[in-house]
Amino acid sequence: MEKKTIGIPRALFYWKEPFFWPAFFENLGFKILLSPESNREIIEKGVKMADSESCFSIKVLYGHILWLEGKVDFIFIPRLKKNESKLEYCPKFFALPDLFSLIVKTPILSPWIDLGKNSLENTLVKFGKKIGKEKKSVKEAVKSAFLKEKEEKLKIKENYFKKIKSPKRKIIIASHPYNLYDEYVNLRAKKKINDLGGEAIFIDEVPISQPLEDLKNISPKFHWEFGQEMLAQIKNAIKIGISGAIEISAFQCGCDAVLKEFVEKEFKQAKIPFLYLLIDEHTAEAGLQTRLEAFFDTLH
Repeated sequence: MEKKTIGIPRALFYWKEPFFWPAFFENLGFKILLSPESNREIIEKGVKMADSESCFSIKVLYGHILWLEGKVDFIFIPRLKKNESKLEYCPKFFALPDLFSLIVKTPILSPWIDLGKNSLENTLVKFGKKIGKEKKSVKEAVKSAFLKEKEEKLKIKENYFKKIKSPKRKIIIASHPYNLYDEYVNLRAKKKINDLGGEAIFIDEVPISQPLEDLKNISPKFHWEFGQEMLAQIKNAIKIGISGAIEISAFQCGCDAVLKEFVEKEFKQAKIPFLYLLIDEHTAEAGLQTRLEAFFDTLH
């Protein structure tokens, strides 16, 4: 019997668990098709289809899902509610499966993930029944996927400790993973910083010293998971002797509009130069290069 293919859009929620989901489905016996890295064609498709009120990150997701349409048997779009700390994901994450079920004809796989109520393993066991997979197979797939994720995160951690020992000026880039790791979206900001003689470090690479259950005690308090995580990571990043900080935000991101003030305050209180970059489909590389060069001129 030919294996069914699951399409995973390489955007938004994918970048939160980029190692786990492909490994999980492959271990369940599915073939995986990732949409390609973001490019001009994908972005233009997404911008054309999305409504004008959508943030840039959602528009990018539109493009990736439209690319997968017709190429796979299923498209994976989880419904993300809360993480282990009972902190909520962006409200738009809740409705993604409903939104795209109206747009694409390909069946959507959308497990309801609320880790404040059920563990990921229990959630996926229930989800597995719906796609015809036995409990034992699902548990084994979850275990293997967690091992894969652990291996990859260990590599990231080792690389992070190499970076903080670098004699170059260390620059923290603060943003959501789907902005940090998508080079087309952020206009290769990491490479540009490194080319200017800096050592770019993504905030996502910085370890969180507090246990997950203590993240909600970080002040100020947010009910969004990325807000609490980012503030905890910033407090640790400040301790490693960084020369500057850059925050990248997607245009029309309501959550970022609130968080930005607190991120900037943390760095400015530590007397660390701070640059805020707002990105959308119209942001030009030349303009970004100029702003980064001017920013580097302010560094000590």
